[in-house]
Amino acid sequence: MDAGQIFIWEMLGTSVLVLLGTGVVANHVLRKTLGTGAGFLFITVGWAFAVFAGASVANPTGAHINPAVTFGLAISGQTDWADVPIYMAGQMVGGILGAVLCWATYKLQFDDHPEPENTLGIFSTGPQIRNRTWNVVTEVIGTFVLVGWILLSPVAQAGPDGVPEFGNSALGYAGVAFVVLVIGTSLGGPTGYAINPARDLGPRIAYAFILPIRGKGSADWGYSWVPVVGPLVGGGLAALLYLALPTP
Repeated sequence: MDAGQIFIWEMLGTSVLVLLGTGVVANHVLRKTLGTGAGFLFITVGWAFAVFAGASVANPTGAHINPAVTFGLAISGQTDWADVPIYMAGQMVGGILGAVLCWATYKLQFDDHPEPENTLGIFSTGPQIRNRTWNVVTEVIGTFVLVGWILLSPVAQAGPDGVPEFGNSALGYAGVAFVVLVIGTSLGGPTGYAINPARDLGPRIAYAFILPIRGKGSADWGYSWVPVVGPLVGGGLAALLYLALPTP
Protein backbone atom coordinates (compact mmCIF):
# COMPACT_ATOMS: atom_id res chain seq x y z
CA MET A 1 0.00 0.00 0.00
CA ASP A 2 1.42 3.37 -0.98
CA ALA A 3 1.72 6.44 1.26
CA GLY A 4 -1.34 8.16 -0.19
CA GLN A 5 -3.56 5.16 0.50
CA ILE A 6 -2.27 4.82 4.05
CA PHE A 7 -2.95 8.50 4.67
CA ILE A 8 -6.48 8.38 3.26
CA TRP A 9 -7.64 5.22 5.08
CA GLU A 10 -6.14 6.29 8.40
CA MET A 11 -7.69 9.75 8.00
CA LEU A 12 -11.11 8.27 7.26
CA GLY A 13 -10.97 5.76 10.10
CA THR A 14 -9.78 8.30 12.65
CA SER A 15 -12.35 10.86 11.54
CA VAL A 16 -15.12 8.29 12.13
CA LEU A 17 -13.61 7.44 15.52
CA VAL A 18 -13.47 11.07 16.62
CA LEU A 19 -16.80 12.06 15.11
CA LEU A 20 -18.63 9.31 16.99
CA GLY A 21 -16.55 9.59 20.16
CA THR A 22 -16.82 13.34 20.58
CA GLY A 23 -20.40 13.08 19.40
CA VAL A 24 -21.39 10.88 22.33
CA VAL A 25 -19.80 13.38 24.74
CA ALA A 26 -21.65 16.26 23.05
CA ASN A 27 -24.88 14.29 23.31
CA HIS A 28 -24.32 13.97 27.06
CA VAL A 29 -23.04 17.51 27.79
CA LEU A 30 -25.12 19.77 25.60
CA ARG A 31 -28.74 20.53 26.43
CA LYS A 32 -31.72 19.96 24.13
CA THR A 33 -30.38 16.62 22.90
CA LEU A 34 -31.90 13.20 23.49
CA GLY A 35 -28.84 12.15 25.50
CA THR A 36 -28.45 15.09 27.88
CA GLY A 37 -27.02 13.98 31.21
CA ALA A 38 -26.78 10.33 30.22
CA GLY A 39 -23.60 9.81 32.26
CA PHE A 40 -20.08 8.44 32.12
CA LEU A 41 -21.04 4.87 31.22
CA PHE A 42 -22.99 6.22 28.23
CA ILE A 43 -19.80 7.97 27.12
CA THR A 44 -17.53 4.95 27.59
CA VAL A 45 -19.84 2.67 25.62
CA GLY A 46 -20.06 5.27 22.84
CA TRP A 47 -16.29 5.67 22.64
CA ALA A 48 -15.75 1.90 22.64
CA PHE A 49 -17.93 1.36 19.62
CA ALA A 50 -16.57 4.49 17.97
CA VAL A 51 -13.27 2.58 18.01
CA PHE A 52 -15.02 -0.41 16.44
CA ALA A 53 -16.49 1.75 13.68
CA GLY A 54 -13.30 3.69 13.00
CA ALA A 55 -11.11 0.58 12.97
CA SER A 56 -13.51 -1.17 10.61
CA VAL A 57 -13.26 1.72 8.16
CA ALA A 58 -9.46 1.78 8.38
CA ASN A 59 -9.12 -1.98 7.91
CA PRO A 60 -7.07 -1.67 4.68
CA THR A 61 -4.15 -0.17 6.63
CA GLY A 62 -4.39 -2.49 9.61
CA ALA A 63 -6.69 -0.08 11.44
CA HIS A 64 -4.17 1.72 13.62
CA ILE A 65 -6.21 4.98 14.00
CA ASN A 66 -3.93 5.82 16.93
CA PRO A 67 -0.31 7.06 16.91
CA ALA A 68 0.41 5.02 20.05
CA VAL A 69 -0.63 1.85 18.22
CA THR A 70 1.46 2.81 15.19
CA PHE A 71 4.45 3.54 17.44
CA GLY A 72 4.08 0.25 19.28
CA LEU A 73 3.75 -1.74 16.07
CA ALA A 74 6.82 -0.02 14.62
CA ILE A 75 8.92 -0.84 17.70
CA SER A 76 7.72 -4.44 17.61
CA GLY A 77 8.70 -4.71 13.94
CA GLN A 78 5.19 -5.03 12.54
CA THR A 79 5.07 -1.61 10.83
CA ASP A 80 7.78 -0.08 8.66
CA TRP A 81 9.31 2.99 10.32
CA ALA A 82 9.19 4.78 6.96
CA ASP A 83 5.39 4.56 7.06
CA VAL A 84 5.03 5.88 10.60
CA PRO A 85 4.88 9.62 9.67
CA ILE A 86 2.22 8.87 7.04
CA TYR A 87 0.08 6.91 9.49
CA MET A 88 0.36 9.65 12.10
CA ALA A 89 -0.35 12.46 9.64
CA GLY A 90 -3.53 10.73 8.48
CA GLN A 91 -4.59 10.11 12.06
CA MET A 92 -4.04 13.73 13.06
CA VAL A 93 -5.94 15.13 10.08
CA GLY A 94 -8.72 12.64 10.78
CA GLY A 95 -8.89 13.82 14.38
CA ILE A 96 -9.34 17.42 13.25
CA LEU A 97 -11.93 16.48 10.62
CA GLY A 98 -13.93 14.35 13.06
CA ALA A 99 -14.11 17.23 15.55
CA VAL A 100 -15.36 19.61 12.86
CA LEU A 101 -18.06 17.14 11.83
CA CYS A 102 -19.12 16.73 15.47
CA TRP A 103 -19.47 20.50 15.85
CA ALA A 104 -21.51 20.65 12.62
CA THR A 105 -23.83 17.91 13.88
CA TYR A 106 -24.49 19.75 17.15
CA LYS A 107 -24.17 23.31 15.86
CA LEU A 108 -27.56 24.43 17.18
CA GLN A 109 -26.88 22.88 20.58
CA PHE A 110 -23.49 24.59 20.81
CA ASP A 111 -25.18 27.91 20.02
CA ASP A 112 -27.71 27.25 22.81
CA HIS A 113 -25.23 25.98 25.41
CA PRO A 114 -25.21 28.21 28.53
CA GLU A 115 -21.51 27.57 29.31
CA PRO A 116 -19.63 27.76 25.99
CA GLU A 117 -16.40 28.45 27.88
CA ASN A 118 -16.54 24.90 29.22
CA THR A 119 -16.91 23.03 25.96
CA LEU A 120 -13.31 21.88 25.47
CA GLY A 121 -14.11 18.68 27.37
CA ILE A 122 -16.44 17.62 24.58
CA PHE A 123 -13.46 17.38 22.24
CA SER A 124 -10.38 16.72 24.37
CA THR A 125 -9.53 15.17 27.71
CA GLY A 126 -8.63 16.82 31.00
CA PRO A 127 -7.70 15.57 34.47
CA GLN A 128 -10.00 15.53 37.45
CA ILE A 129 -6.97 16.29 39.67
CA ARG A 130 -4.25 18.19 37.82
CA ASN A 131 -0.84 16.71 38.44
CA ARG A 132 0.90 16.29 35.12
CA THR A 133 3.33 13.64 36.33
CA TRP A 134 0.60 11.35 37.67
CA ASN A 135 -1.70 12.26 34.78
CA VAL A 136 1.01 10.95 32.44
CA VAL A 137 1.28 7.78 34.52
CA THR A 138 -2.47 7.21 34.16
CA GLU A 139 -2.28 7.61 30.38
CA VAL A 140 0.78 5.36 30.17
CA ILE A 141 -1.01 2.56 32.04
CA GLY A 142 -4.22 2.80 30.03
CA THR A 143 -2.40 2.80 26.71
CA PHE A 144 -0.08 0.01 27.83
CA VAL A 145 -3.16 -2.16 28.38
CA LEU A 146 -4.57 -1.29 24.95
CA VAL A 147 -1.41 -1.77 22.89
CA GLY A 148 -0.32 -4.74 24.99
CA TRP A 149 -3.63 -6.46 24.26
CA ILE A 150 -3.26 -5.74 20.54
CA LEU A 151 0.26 -7.21 20.47
CA LEU A 152 -0.17 -10.13 22.88
CA SER A 153 -3.72 -11.28 22.25
CA PRO A 154 -3.74 -14.79 20.71
CA VAL A 155 -4.72 -15.07 17.09
CA ALA A 156 -6.74 -17.76 15.35
CA GLN A 157 -4.63 -20.66 14.14
CA ALA A 158 -4.95 -24.29 13.15
CA GLY A 159 -4.55 -26.74 16.01
CA PRO A 160 -2.48 -29.95 15.82
CA ASP A 161 -5.53 -31.91 14.71
CA GLY A 162 -6.44 -29.36 12.05
CA VAL A 163 -9.30 -27.93 14.09
CA PRO A 164 -9.05 -24.12 14.32
CA GLU A 165 -8.14 -22.71 17.72
CA PHE A 166 -9.81 -19.34 17.86
CA GLY A 167 -7.99 -16.64 19.76
CA ASN A 168 -9.28 -13.23 20.68
CA SER A 169 -8.78 -12.13 17.07
CA ALA A 170 -11.93 -14.09 16.21
CA LEU A 171 -13.83 -11.14 17.70
CA GLY A 172 -12.33 -8.81 15.10
CA TYR A 173 -12.46 -5.13 15.93
CA ALA A 174 -15.20 -5.82 18.48
CA GLY A 175 -12.46 -7.27 20.67
CA VAL A 176 -10.60 -3.95 20.67
CA ALA A 177 -13.88 -2.17 21.41
CA PHE A 178 -14.39 -4.30 24.53
CA VAL A 179 -10.86 -3.55 25.70
CA VAL A 180 -11.41 0.19 25.19
CA LEU A 181 -14.69 -0.11 27.10
CA VAL A 182 -13.07 -1.70 30.12
CA ILE A 183 -10.15 0.76 30.01
CA GLY A 184 -12.69 3.55 30.14
CA THR A 185 -14.73 2.12 32.97
CA SER A 186 -11.72 0.95 34.98
CA LEU A 187 -8.91 3.43 34.25
CA GLY A 188 -10.62 6.38 32.59
CA GLY A 189 -11.79 8.29 35.64
CA PRO A 190 -8.63 10.29 36.45
CA THR A 191 -7.87 11.80 33.01
CA GLY A 192 -10.67 10.84 30.64
CA TYR A 193 -8.48 8.11 29.03
CA ALA A 194 -7.20 9.72 25.85
CA ILE A 195 -4.99 6.64 25.15
CA ASN A 196 -4.63 8.11 21.65
CA PRO A 197 -2.71 11.31 20.80
CA ALA A 198 -4.66 11.96 17.59
CA ARG A 199 -8.00 11.56 19.38
CA ASP A 200 -6.99 14.33 21.80
CA LEU A 201 -4.62 16.69 19.98
CA GLY A 202 -6.51 16.74 16.67
CA PRO A 203 -9.79 17.89 18.24
CA ARG A 204 -7.88 20.30 20.50
CA ILE A 205 -6.36 21.96 17.43
CA ALA A 206 -9.79 22.11 15.80
CA TYR A 207 -11.28 23.63 18.94
CA ALA A 208 -8.59 26.29 19.19
CA PHE A 209 -8.33 27.35 15.55
CA ILE A 210 -11.33 26.14 13.54
CA LEU A 211 -14.54 25.64 15.49
CA PRO A 212 -16.63 28.85 15.62
CA ILE A 213 -18.11 28.28 19.09
CA ARG A 214 -19.14 31.67 20.48
CA GLY A 215 -17.54 32.32 23.87
CA LYS A 216 -15.46 29.15 23.85
CA GLY A 217 -12.71 28.80 26.44
CA SER A 218 -9.02 27.99 26.32
CA ALA A 219 -7.64 24.90 24.59
CA ASP A 220 -5.54 24.25 27.73
CA TRP A 221 -2.26 23.93 25.87
CA GLY A 222 -0.42 23.54 29.17
CA TYR A 223 -1.98 20.11 29.55
CA SER A 224 -2.06 19.15 25.87
CA TRP A 225 1.28 17.30 25.90
CA VAL A 226 0.10 14.83 28.57
CA PRO A 227 -2.35 12.89 26.34
CA VAL A 228 0.33 12.81 23.65
CA VAL A 229 3.39 11.75 25.64
CA GLY A 230 1.59 9.35 27.97
CA PRO A 231 0.04 7.20 25.23
CA LEU A 232 3.24 7.12 23.17
CA VAL A 233 5.23 5.96 26.20
CA GLY A 234 2.56 3.38 27.04
CA GLY A 235 2.52 2.05 23.50
CA GLY A 236 6.30 1.90 23.42
CA LEU A 237 6.51 0.02 26.73
CA ALA A 238 3.92 -2.50 25.55
CA ALA A 239 6.03 -3.13 22.44
CA LEU A 240 9.19 -3.61 24.50
CA LEU A 241 7.38 -6.13 26.67
CA TYR A 242 6.23 -7.95 23.54
CA LEU A 243 9.82 -8.14 22.27
CA ALA A 244 11.11 -9.31 25.65
CA LEU A 245 8.67 -12.19 26.03
CA PRO A 246 9.61 -15.63 24.68
CA THR A 247 7.93 -16.68 21.45
CA PRO A 248 5.16 -19.18 22.26
